[in-house]
Amino acid sequence: MPKVDLTQIPAKSGSGYPGKLSETMQGRSTQRIGASSGLTQFGANLVHLAPGAMSSLRHYHMQQDEFVMVTAGQCTLIDDHGETQLSVGECASFPASDTNGHHIVNKSDKNASFLVIGTHTEQETAYYSDLDMKVEIEGQTFSFTKKDGSPLPADLTGINTP
Repeated sequence: MPKVDLTQIPAKSGSGYPGKLSETMQGRSTQRIGASSGLTQFGANLVHLAPGAMSSLRHYHMQQDEFVMVTAGQCTLIDDHGETQLSVGECASFPASDTNGHHIVNKSDKNASFLVIGTHTEQETAYYSDLDMKVEIEGQTFSFTKKDGSPLPADLTGINTP
């Protein structure tokens, strides 16, 4: 039986966000369940949030669907419609190309976790609702720019560009 042993999948902290933005992901860790068990057509990750932590910057995807289900604790979904409390077993979904920017925050005083399942595509573009930023993904390469494609400012990334 292909049972997945979560105790054997390491939790990874940190972020792929550029510069100072990576600091905003403190208190978040992920377990890459799908990749660890050989799945290739969709991602399945268990995201753990310490009190006060958030899942990501508020964003939306152009090519990839995203589905979340709370597995422990209490989470707050923040999207263009406001805040929605999510308890264990409750779900939310975000179809590709829906411009409803979203993320999940743990506003409680206890740890929380949720399962996120999403489409794998070779290419992806995602936009960040509260920043002038987008990411273009090609394979395993992430390219962060302003929404118009120009470089991000040095005060955001810590990288001076001409």
